[in-house]
Amino acid sequence: MESNVSSPALEFKGKPDQMDYPETSYEEGSDVTRPLDPALIQRITRKFDTHVIPWLFGIWLLAFIDRSNIGNARIDGLADDLKLDGNKFNIALTVFYIPYVLVDVPSNWVVKYFGANYYLPGLLIAWGIVGMCTGFVTDYNGLLACRFFLGLCEGGLLGGMILYLSMFYRRHELLFRIGMFYCAAPLSGAFGGLLATGLAQIYHGGYNRWPWIFIVEGVITVAYGLVVIFYLPPTPSGARFLSESDREAAVYRMGLDAHGASQASKVESERFSWHWVRMATLNVNTVLLSLNFFAIITPIYSFSLFLPSIISSLGYNSVKAQLFTVPPNMAGFFAVILCTFLSDRIKARGPIMIGCCSLAIIGYIMLLVKTRPLVHYGGTFLVAAGVFPSSPAAMGWLANNLAPHYVRGTGTGWQIAIGNCSAFAATFTYLQKDAPEYRTGHAINVGFLVFSLSLSTINILYAKRENRKRDRGERDHRLTEGDEGMLGYRHPSFRYNI
Repeated sequence: MESNVSSPALEFKGKPDQMDYPETSYEEGSDVTRPLDPALIQRITRKFDTHVIPWLFGIWLLAFIDRSNIGNARIDGLADDLKLDGNKFNIALTVFYIPYVLVDVPSNWVVKYFGANYYLPGLLIAWGIVGMCTGFVTDYNGLLACRFFLGLCEGGLLGGMILYLSMFYRRHELLFRIGMFYCAAPLSGAFGGLLATGLAQIYHGGYNRWPWIFIVEGVITVAYGLVVIFYLPPTPSGARFLSESDREAAVYRMGLDAHGASQASKVESERFSWHWVRMATLNVNTVLLSLNFFAIITPIYSFSLFLPSIISSLGYNSVKAQLFTVPPNMAGFFAVILCTFLSDRIKARGPIMIGCCSLAIIGYIMLLVKTRPLVHYGGTFLVAAGVFPSSPAAMGWLANNLAPHYVRGTGTGWQIAIGNCSAFAATFTYLQKDAPEYRTGHAINVGFLVFSLSLSTINILYAKRENRKRDRGERDHRLTEGDEGMLGYRHPSFRYNI
């Protein structure tokens, strides 16, 4: 963990009037180094917070609603109308993740090429159209086709958003910003449940109840995507809401935060190379945190998809089951904001993950024991508050420990691709034959959370060991072994986050 990332004074080479820092004199033609005003950095960061994060929050909110609304539709007539007997519903969930997993890595390679300000809203519009089409399906095969294309359009979104944010925020500013959009995931469960409850009351034109969940939510998604495409900035140097001097400062502060891992003056200057792909793939952090993400995503997906069914199994009708999904998801919403903020303040990811996983395990134990329904319902609060913050923590941890851009993009792509393979397990975690207690599903999720605890501990120990070696100068020999600009995260000045 690096102690100088949030130092009170950063350095910038340039004229004082360019950086709103008039205290230091400047001689024409000289190469004077002077500090960046902390107030200037704070102002730039605040502008990014107001011009970037709200749009990403909306994108991720709609992504999770459109992905998991099939769980709401299931208890509002989808299963009966399409005759989803046996494991057909679970298979329909699984089909979504086949293209979703396959496109994660190559999608991250092209985000910068197409421009994230066009690419991310483009994905949003595409899956909104597919979501609308889901409302018009009349048989099981049509549902499978829509789920496949929905996964194809949503694949690459999360990795692209993480990569996009890493262009704007320094490493110990990043996780809170990831949390600020990722908290939309549990909120989508709360908001989506309320929205589905209202839309399922519509009977019109031969389409009754569940089709309107897909149709209306799909229209909202497309409309939002058309708006976002005009306002999302491409990179810090292309942010039109910043003055020229602020853009220069924004780019320069990111260069300082790289600590030798990137020699490019700005992210647009970095070029793709298979060398970066190999570095990302063989990094210990990539392996451990990809497996860790796999372990975390399993309970998140199963929780999001099956929470209405779990609550329904406690004896509530479909309307009450939808409404009772709101409070646990709100607990997850606030937990994401709190934990990601705390993680950036202490400049550590692993301890937060360990604490959150432990909390979720307690929640699943409450669901496993034979007791009153109220205790089971209370367990869903602890599960939501534990699993939802763990996901952004894992992604932010890896993004912090990989550099430069294409290494981070490849590693993040692998992490999300491998992590989302857990969906093949998650969609078969809660089977109808195990209702109403779903003890097998709860036990499986406990096992994955214990696995995550182990991986987080190993990664902390590895990062500390490697940082100590760099502190002692045991990695300085790399500076003389080749091109320093190709070292990336292997640069002796770069420190891993714990």
